[in-house]
This record gives sequence, structure tokens and C-alpha cells, in this order.
Amino acid sequence: MDCLFCAIVKGDIPSTKVYEDEKILAFRDINPQAPTHVLVIPKTHIPSVDGINAENSAIVAHIFEAIPQIAKAEGLTEGYRVVSNCGDHACQSVKHLHFHVLGGKQLADSMA
Repeated sequence: MDCLFCAIVKGDIPSTKVYEDEKILAFRDINPQAPTHVLVIPKTHIPSVDGINAENSAIVAHIFEAIPQIAKAEGLTEGYRVVSNCGDHACQSVKHLHFHVLGGKQLADSMA
């Protein structure tokens, strides 16, 4: 499998880590869309939201337990946005489940 995020998890490609445990990794986006833009990924390859199932949903729950800790550590006290793109029409550029944590300024109302 040729997956950019799997290579980051393995340490083959460097990243600026902000959080890591045995199940997940969080690192800064190389093309930030907000002052704070962190990607949170499972270390296990899941292609997208469409790939979440009974066998791997606990990892996704773990991600959502960690996101508030990550946001707090990043100083996102005024709020933040969590986004996951799923599929080509949503502009999912890496086919490995990931959640964008965006904040650090007033974000736009529009998401389209």
C-alpha cells in the first residue's frame, strides 16, 4: 500500500507531531487553512469515513476523546472546527481517515 499517512505513522516521512499515543497520531498540516491546523489520524489504515465499521469504530471514538485535549494544548480556547473529507467530491486528498482540527481565529460561516 502506498499511503502518505501510513508512511508518516511509520516515521518514513517526517511530521511535526503535536500528540501521539498507541492508537493515533496528530501533526501539523503542511498547508494550513487556519492559524492552527492539526490532522488527527488513526495509526491503523482506514480509507475514509466510509471505512468505519464495528471492528474499528473504537479507534474513531478514541480520536474524538483526544481532540479536546489536543485543542486545549494548542490554545484553542475560543472554539475550533473538526472536519473530515470523504471521497473525491469532498476533496479527500489522502485516502486515510483523518480529521482536520482548525482554529486560532474566527472561522467563516460558509463551508462550501
